[in-house]
Amino acid sequence: MERIFDDTATAFALKTDSELEHAYFLFKMIANEPLVRIGTAMTNFAIKANLPVEGLIRATVFDHFCGGVNEEDCLPVVDRMYEKGVCSVLDYSVEGKDDEDPFDNALAMILKLLDFVKEKASIPFAVFKPTGFGRFALYVKVSEGKKLNAKEAQEWQRVVYRFDKVCKKAFDLDVSLLIDGEESWMQGAADQVVEDLMRKYNKQKAVVFNTLQMYRWDRLDYLKELHKQAKAEGFKIGMKVVRGAYMEKENDRAEEKGYTSPICTSKQATDENFDAAIHYMIGNLDVISLFAGTHNEESSYKLIDLMAKAGVSNADPRVWFGQLYGMSEHISFNLAARGYNVAKYLPFGPVKDVMPYLIRRAEENTSVAGQTTRELSLLKKERKRRKI
Repeated sequence: MERIFDDTATAFALKTDSELEHAYFLFKMIANEPLVRIGTAMTNFAIKANLPVEGLIRATVFDHFCGGVNEEDCLPVVDRMYEKGVCSVLDYSVEGKDDEDPFDNALAMILKLLDFVKEKASIPFAVFKPTGFGRFALYVKVSEGKKLNAKEAQEWQRVVYRFDKVCKKAFDLDVSLLIDGEESWMQGAADQVVEDLMRKYNKQKAVVFNTLQMYRWDRLDYLKELHKQAKAEGFKIGMKVVRGAYMEKENDRAEEKGYTSPICTSKQATDENFDAAIHYMIGNLDVISLFAGTHNEESSYKLIDLMAKAGVSNADPRVWFGQLYGMSEHISFNLAARGYNVAKYLPFGPVKDVMPYLIRRAEENTSVAGQTTRELSLLKKERKRRKI
């Protein structure tokens, strides 16, 4: 198979020389683990102390990994990427809280976003996190099957209402909706709600998408069981498939509470589980639509190969590739150049509120073996090609 991801000219076509240099400098810093640790601590302190650091943050990590402070601010980035065939998923990356006002604010924001994107081919998806619409502890209680008191039952009904309100609007506007996955011990409750919404709104095609985190060894069986239900009941499944983002937290909790970890025993097992899921989904596109959220080159090549062998066209609307903005440009832009459906998650929000997301990105790039090295080597290759 042609190694299309080696083409740095296509990957970085949108970056000016100065933007390329900025990206190279940023990933050089992120590669330094002590520097990331110190920088994270200092940034957290500065924000809590209300020191005037937002300009500095915006000029460094924020503008590399985020689209802007609001949806309008994102449009130049959205339009620029779309010129190269890469779509955007506007992701309001403000962390969930524990009282009702932020949940209602998040609902209002997602509804506003749906109106904003409804006629933009460049933004085919909206997205939200379950904990943006309700308390984490409440999801845990529902997931564990515990009886809710009267106040909690009312609170849970408000959570379900928020989900339904957004999914109905997405259905009415014909915009697909990605619902992110979170920790396993709260995910059961979210799954129940999303499954009911698939039954309701996915009669003709996948509008509502849940997320499968394939570092969990039980998720392929879950998908197969849901597929049986979908065939029997006549609804479509939308699934974003990712490896997962809470591994240390998952393993630590399992050890602390004395149960078997839901996480695969190795990186290889996770990779195999991920690839098995996309193989299963490509074989069942009559019922299942796939959004493959991955920065892994080999999994992307495998999906390309599966599509070709199954006679699935590059632009089939039931198959999407997804990456995060500011990362893996060599995957996103080379796929788009060959006519595949590609969307970048484009986080946005006030600088201060988006900092937890940015810190996770920096820590992830530092800790995931080879990720920063790969980004740096690609940037270095393109700098050499341009001779800068």
